[in-house]
Amino acid sequence: MFTHHILSKFLDITVKFPNRNAFLINEKFYTYSEFFDRISIIRGGIRQRNSDTKIIGIIAHDNIDTYASIFAVWFEGMAYVPLHPKQPLERNLEIIEQSGITMVLDAKLQSQYDASIVLKTNEFDSSLKNTELLDISEGELAYILFTSGSTGVPKGVQITRENVAAFIVSFMKTGFEIDETDKGLQCFDLTFDVSVQCFLTPLLHGACVYTIPHDQIKYSYVYGLLDDHELTFGIFAPSMIRFLRPYFDEMDFAKMRYCILTAEASPVDLVEEWSQCIPNATIYNFYGPTEATIYCTSYKVPKNNLIKQANGMLCIGKEMFGVKAIILDSNLQKVANNIKGEMYISGAQLTKGYCANPQKTEEVFTILNLLGTDERYYKTGDLCSMDDDGDILYFGRLDYQVKIQGYRIELGEIEFTAREIIGGKNAIAFTFEGYAGNQEIAMCLETEEFDEKEFLNALKSKLPSYMIPSKIYNLKQFPVNTSGKVDRKLLNEILKH
Repeated sequence: MFTHHILSKFLDITVKFPNRNAFLINEKFYTYSEFFDRISIIRGGIRQRNSDTKIIGIIAHDNIDTYASIFAVWFEGMAYVPLHPKQPLERNLEIIEQSGITMVLDAKLQSQYDASIVLKTNEFDSSLKNTELLDISEGELAYILFTSGSTGVPKGVQITRENVAAFIVSFMKTGFEIDETDKGLQCFDLTFDVSVQCFLTPLLHGACVYTIPHDQIKYSYVYGLLDDHELTFGIFAPSMIRFLRPYFDEMDFAKMRYCILTAEASPVDLVEEWSQCIPNATIYNFYGPTEATIYCTSYKVPKNNLIKQANGMLCIGKEMFGVKAIILDSNLQKVANNIKGEMYISGAQLTKGYCANPQKTEEVFTILNLLGTDERYYKTGDLCSMDDDGDILYFGRLDYQVKIQGYRIELGEIEFTAREIIGGKNAIAFTFEGYAGNQEIAMCLETEEFDEKEFLNALKSKLPSYMIPSKIYNLKQFPVNTSGKVDRKLLNEILKH
């Protein structure tokens, strides 16, 4: 499947559209012919090293050789691990050790890694090109992405070639029609799984991928790309759109045909405002943990006031092709429609587990017989319900469901009410230990100025007393992580100081 749906298809595209642009990187275009040439040269360089390694580190710069390295690794039947050049060296060294990496591809002349394992792609001999199409098992890994671990040690999600192929088939069945005239935005770091969809989908259809240089202000550069190049296909985290919000009145991106919202819950009010900037675009909300390969549910946002929502956040829709999504109670029994529970995911997109971490794998993957046969499921940790139409509503992480004064409450409900009061700006609620050792609620508002007394009075008029925060903070701008999500952990650290 991977060879047929991805590698063979990509080869066909390079033959069919050699002179069309594959990338715009830092204001420079690269054609499919130039891109494939770099892939072939990098393959030759990897082979010359004559290593039996199956996993290769790639320093995730924003340049053509980094993207070419990903494809070169795939064509050679190997898997890649992206290492962000701006992340702490200590963290990347931990990732290298965990995944057993003995070879790192780096497209920069100066590398901060041990010279014995680094291969500099810009020094490869162009006479060693390799264009052979290998027959590789679907069970082999395609990439490993390291996400934050609760113990402070990053955990590596292992995605196989079968997982990626199943995702591509499933994604295209959602209803997208992309061709060589399309222009797709790639604004996610390569260490985040949505980046794979952002570059892979356009490249499998002869379209052009527009990336964001690491040294640029991301939202400002995105605005420039949308405006100057009339992009037709964009994938955004809601936090990115919030940064663009002050400029909505100036925006009219009539050429955009598709807009995907992903990475975090999407506020309905923000989406409704954003839709005015992209009047001809079909908007989708996609949900999916890394463990289920990028996305596993989708919701096509209707162009009317019948938008489904929970606590002001867009519905995450129905399970995608080949995916099973079920809502279970704490006894692992399926709940009735419109009743909240934890979502579990099954299907061909499900990872085989975490790199060198069998204990964590065992914690979150389980065999259940819910539909007459044994199937392997991933325990998402997300609080959801399914309505009578089969659409899934997302209420937040189970971790965000807390007990205050004996009442079980959802922080998402408090956040929703706060956002309404402050005109749709962002609001984050979290708990802390009060002086008496009891759990209390604190709230941070993404706003420069606000009247705390007025805000609290408005909140008290809408929520019971046990849901009223005992501490209120405000920040001009919330920190976001490399995935484009609000960084709750960093926000907490900032507020502590």
